[in-house]
Amino acid sequence: MKLVFAGTPDFAVPGLRACLDAGCDVVAAYTQPDRPAGRGRQLGASPVKQAALSLGIPVEQPESLKSPEAQQRLREYAPDLMVVIAYGLILPRKLLAIPRIGCWNVHASLLPRWRGAAPIQRAILAGDAETGVGLMHMQAGLDTGPVLLERRTPIAPDDTGGSLHDRLAALGAEVLREGLARAARGESLPESPQTNLGATYARKLDKAEARLDFTQPAPELERKVRAFNPWPVAECTLAGERVRVWAAVALPGPESRVAGSGAVLAASKHGIDVACGEGVLRITQLQRPGGRAISAADYVNARPELKHT
Repeated sequence: MKLVFAGTPDFAVPGLRACLDAGCDVVAAYTQPDRPAGRGRQLGASPVKQAALSLGIPVEQPESLKSPEAQQRLREYAPDLMVVIAYGLILPRKLLAIPRIGCWNVHASLLPRWRGAAPIQRAILAGDAETGVGLMHMQAGLDTGPVLLERRTPIAPDDTGGSLHDRLAALGAEVLREGLARAARGESLPESPQTNLGATYARKLDKAEARLDFTQPAPELERKVRAFNPWPVAECTLAGERVRVWAAVALPGPESRVAGSGAVLAASKHGIDVACGEGVLRITQLQRPGGRAISAADYVNARPELKHT
């Protein structure tokens, strides 16, 4: 099959390689234009662009796919199929009709739950017991197309946004590889139409969400810490100092009305216990301004006054 791939972040790279593993002729890789990155704000290539160039795949970086010129360019590739994974640009209805087979999308949730931009983190925040990936035949709506194949995985109590991201990226490549292999054999993949029953929307992450509010229950705050690791990283004010929180665990204990929400109840090598609306949040890894992530034990050694809280 002649295939065009569209994706941008690290999550999409295993899918690009899966297309090659399945024996497809990847004639082009579409990815977002280079963006300023890092402290120097130098233009940086996306992970998909870097991978495509290393594999000798031509790269296209249109600002939009809505223009007649961009759509004509895709027609010139004459693809049988377009595979889209976390591309970040809207595919207009006219463009969806260009590939002979259509456009497939690998989405990191069990559709129709968590349609949208941040399904991995939203699943952790909501306390979902499991998630997965779906191979979807794209339609004009946002993640509303019929599902062709699906893989499930439990969300472990210690899963972070990062660990779940990596596992789902691998599962996405696996489900895509199977779908491509079956299509190459001439099989017609059964389509399971989505229902709007149980549909939820995974809105884009906002750094403002990362602020920990200790009037909330400790389990909710623990999920926030896990979901926002490695980005945007939870943060709070700890005994007068603003810190980023990389790891924490919820414990039963006094509520905020006893000690005051945000009060440090104890500080030891095991962690820093902070009173919450319900229970206690034990912070085990954190980062001071301008520093690196350190253990709670190292932090307490640097702030010995906490031991006497």
